[in-house]
Amino acid sequence: MRTSTRIAGVLAGLSLTLGGASLAAPAVHAAPADVSACINQVERELKGGEAPASVRASCYIAVTGAQDECVSGLTEGAGVTKGTAEAACKLGAE
Repeated sequence: MRTSTRIAGVLAGLSLTLGGASLAAPAVHAAPADVSACINQVERELKGGEAPASVRASCYIAVTGAQDECVSGLTEGAGVTKGTAEAACKLGAE
């Protein structure tokens, strides 16, 4: 096999690999925005500044898809109403 053919093959493979990584990268960055939306929803109800660590933990749980755990964490741990907790956890999962 000629050297120029090998180089072209390596470059083509590299560009496909990097192109795939750049397409997957936005999905990785979506989680923090979802967590932020969940936290913001709770903060609107609390009307008292920044959400406590228990709210942040519950919103991170929502991102994994564990809606029931998120809702119970917000209602029991942070004293948020069930309606707000459900809405916030739904935002966190999106």
